[in-house]
Amino acid sequence: MGFTVNQWAIVGLVLVLGWLLGMLSRSGGARWRRAYEEERSARQDADVQLAAARGRIADLERQVAGHPIVAGTAAAIGAAASGQRDDLALIRGIGRSGETQLNEAGIYGYRQIEDLSAAEEAALETRMGLPSGIIARDRWREQAAMLRERRTAEHRARYP
Repeated sequence: MGFTVNQWAIVGLVLVLGWLLGMLSRSGGARWRRAYEEERSARQDADVQLAAARGRIADLERQVAGHPIVAGTAAAIGAAASGQRDDLALIRGIGRSGETQLNEAGIYGYRQIEDLSAAEEAALETRMGLPSGIIARDRWREQAAMLRERRTAEHRARYP
């Protein structure tokens, strides 16, 4: 069973058309290749960012592992639930993590910060790992008094 001349002509014509189509689409192939390279580069960048984020998460988990939930944390949650605590994080220099540390030390309100003695202040700075004298330098007592008296606009203006 052999091919006829017409069949050979059709096969040849298909091959030539395929070759021409390949030549015409070659520039488009470069475009697709370029798009593929850009996508691959973006994927590699995303993988690097993901690895960095996973490393950061692991670091944070190691830090948290050293600070388990303790009785002070439970007391802080109880005080917050009953409305007996102030938002100490509003005091510039404290922040949310500092507020948690203060709550764990039994300090929940602005009045308690105002009433700190010099010895208590030094002990608190040591316990929180703060530089010596930072409470006085950042004027926590003055800020606490302003916030206790509900002078929040003045506080925001003076301590941005």
